[in-house]
Amino acid sequence: MYHPNTSEYPPYFHRYIKLVPDEDIVFVLEEQLEKTVRLLDSFSEEVSRFRYAKDKWSIKEVIGHIIDTERIFSYRALRFARNDPAHLHGFDQDTYVQASGYNDRALVDIRDEYMTVRNATISLIRSFDEESLQRVGKTSDYSISVRSIPFILAGHEIHHRSVIENLYLNRSSSQL
Repeated sequence: MYHPNTSEYPPYFHRYIKLVPDEDIVFVLEEQLEKTVRLLDSFSEEVSRFRYAKDKWSIKEVIGHIIDTERIFSYRALRFARNDPAHLHGFDQDTYVQASGYNDRALVDIRDEYMTVRNATISLIRSFDEESLQRVGKTSDYSISVRSIPFILAGHEIHHRSVIENLYLNRSSSQL
């Protein structure tokens, strides 16, 4: 499965999809799993609580946001692939992070949860046949194909991992 057409998702998500290499998406997601786990294992509990600005999320909260987003989008993919006609609601990422309690959890537990969620996503995507991948569902104010969702998830993670590496880790080492 390779990149979806721009007609399969709203323009907003192109910012993520364009970051995804032109490779099989399951391979990309598996490779990301390894890279993100290595990244999470590379810093301390203290660094994981770092915020590069007062109003920004901590690293733990960024990873939690990736987890929450992946769960929600995987759920959408499942509903749409199963031909569920219901219009699904959006979610407020800031409200989710604020209510998550990720900062109060051990980084190793968050890493393990990330691994569990990503493996579940990969299994779900592998279960879809070509017909299911072409199905389209409605969420918030837009339509989106099942096929585009794994690309959005991969690009979303690439974006946030880059933010962690460039804004958090570079600044945290000078401030801790």
